[in-house]
Amino acid sequence: MKIELKNICKSFNKKSNTIDNMSLTIEDGEFVALLGPSGCGKSTTMLMIAGIYKPNSGEIYFDGLLVNDLEPKDRNIGMVFQSYALYPHMTVLENIAFPLKQQKVPKKERIERAKQAAEMVQMGHLLDRKPSELSGGQQQRVALARAIVKKPKVLLLDEPLSNLDARLKIEMREEISRIQKELGITTILVTHDQEEAMTMADRIAVMKEGKIIQYSTPMELYNYPKDYFVAQFIGTPPMNFLKGKLLNNQLHLLNMTIELDRNLFDFHGGETDVNVGIRPHDLKLGNKGDIRIKGIVNIIELIGHSQLVNLKVGNEQVRFFAEPNIIMKYGREIEISANISAIQLFDSATGKSLKKESVHKGQVKELIL
Repeated sequence: MKIELKNICKSFNKKSNTIDNMSLTIEDGEFVALLGPSGCGKSTTMLMIAGIYKPNSGEIYFDGLLVNDLEPKDRNIGMVFQSYALYPHMTVLENIAFPLKQQKVPKKERIERAKQAAEMVQMGHLLDRKPSELSGGQQQRVALARAIVKKPKVLLLDEPLSNLDARLKIEMREEISRIQKELGITTILVTHDQEEAMTMADRIAVMKEGKIIQYSTPMELYNYPKDYFVAQFIGTPPMNFLKGKLLNNQLHLLNMTIELDRNLFDFHGGETDVNVGIRPHDLKLGNKGDIRIKGIVNIIELIGHSQLVNLKVGNEQVRFFAEPNIIMKYGREIEISANISAIQLFDSATGKSLKKESVHKGQVKELIL
């Protein structure tokens, strides 16, 4: 099902809008994440799509049909919440089948469909257990099966993994992604965890204060953020930022003056304060890059395949990855570097990226295996 939000506004008081003139299109069968910090309006947006909240203004369309006044039960949606909301006195089978019972589906059919949904989430062998006898991950699977047993056109996931430990989160990310692709259900995920959004979604709407700041694929958000907020929100570990100045076509950073390529960046005459962003994986040991940074080794985190090293550079902190076989010593001064093409520039006053849009559009390649 294709979902369209057009100029949606939602407020709970007269002073400000929780959702401020939002427009968003989600294609049929697409997996979209609404990502942002607490209070940005992502759950409110989902609840309007579900029909639990009504917008103050604007329109919501399902496959071209205006649904603003359509009740939640008539929208053909399935929902999975942060709290699993399973009935404690019912078995796994009964919990999964309950929505079909409400729809007055004949008993034989609803049991068969509930068993099929349970098999899909790998819970077919635990149908007789009660929720209290299940782990957190198993309860989440039951909640997911209960949502998909109705064969909804839209699946809404509201922070579904926040109660799980790290390993279970990975398992459930994979499980939800598999089921979504298998069934082809238009799916919307609400999360504040950018790793969840990046690994699961086809596209991500990054939200701030009731507005969508950028709506792009995970790769484009990571490599070509259009805004300082997006750049600092996306990525683990986060992007490094250093204060710099632009003067004509020169970047003044630390003790360096660097000539910039006008084909890469959109800048004008005069002096502009900028935030210079560099991803940790784009920084390498040594001085072979265009931008060279000296700093004191401050923190070393061993993460198996590499070392995440934190350098103290003046009053700033800069992270980079080093090979695991390189011996790092606390307090030692070292030099790292990056190429100009790897950096991002953001106007300090507006937060807008100065990297030309044509750069990343020209570099996007599609490889189908």
